Amino acid sequence: MSQAPLLEIKHLTTKFSTEQGIVKAVDGVSLHIDPEETVGIVGESGCGKSVTAESILRLFDEKTTEYGGQILFEGRDLLQLSEEEMRKVRGNRISIIFQDPMSSLNPVYTIGDQIMEAIRLHQRTSRRQAREKALELLRLTGISDPERRLRSYPHELSGGMRQRVMIALALSCEPRLLIADEPTTALDVTIQAQILELMNELKEKLQMGIMLITHDLSVVAQMCSRVIVMYLGEVVEEAEVTTLFDRPLHPYTSGLLKSVPQLDGRRKQKLYEISGAVPAMHEVEACCRFAPRCPFATELCRSKAPSLEEAEPGHRVRCWHYKDIQANGGGSDGSGLLVTA
Repeated sequence: MSQAPLLEIKHLTTKFSTEQGIVKAVDGVSLHIDPEETVGIVGESGCGKSVTAESILRLFDEKTTEYGGQILFEGRDLLQLSEEEMRKVRGNRISIIFQDPMSSLNPVYTIGDQIMEAIRLHQRTSRRQAREKALELLRLTGISDPERRLRSYPHELSGGMRQRVMIALALSCEPRLLIADEPTTALDVTIQAQILELMNELKEKLQMGIMLITHDLSVVAQMCSRVIVMYLGEVVEEAEVTTLFDRPLHPYTSGLLKSVPQLDGRRKQKLYEISGAVPAMHEVEACCRFAPRCPFATELCRSKAPSLEEAEPGHRVRCWHYKDIQANGGGSDGSGLLVTA
């Protein structure tokens, strides 16, 4: 008997009221994350990755935001919960690591105060018990001299230490789901490797699922079991990581893989780049959203939007021509990335 998903999103839409009118930043996204699974969400900036993640926790001002669809977490639809019920979920059952730890941590409170606040809010412990747990979390995340760091302010720590503090804060209540939004941004490769290794260790220890949002495909190859590719608020492809890297079926996925530097590439060879740029969400037309940038676009692509279809078990793609790409063995040679990542 298969295990029920930890998180299951069904046809999620997130609409914002803006000066340009109603903007649908997330449009019909469906995905799932199983217990103890790491799922990668990839795509260029402006593709809806972070909005999807923050919609799970309903972090946007609901006076100007409208959600649709279902977000089923441990069997409950989060979109049907009251604000008071959501506060018990945020930071407790579901935690998030934001992109920039310096702007996410409060500069006027010590590291200890910020971690202890989350613990005392959700677990109703004494200040002494909360302090002991905060110390344990700092040790768990590999921060040296945790007693001293507990009394430090964010500006007194390095970027790597602040990121570890953000992880400690996110794990303070032992969540079932961790959303990591670009957790290694602006970190050098040594610290990045340590952070990723730490997340893997904590996933096994706490038996939690991870949603990993990143631009770095080598991180996806290292960390994830499945990958979801987003473009302009839609899922355009989803597959197991080895399948996606070996046989991408969407031209956008193929372009992302081709743009990754290869160790065996020629020294003066130019990197591949996807032509054009991600348009603004209010400029989206009712056709294939990637068609203006796609070298294989036809009149069908420019006139009608494709649906997300299952090309093979566990491999979904949103493209009119995926069968032709599949017949030719996939749209890109991304196989080397799994070896060099």
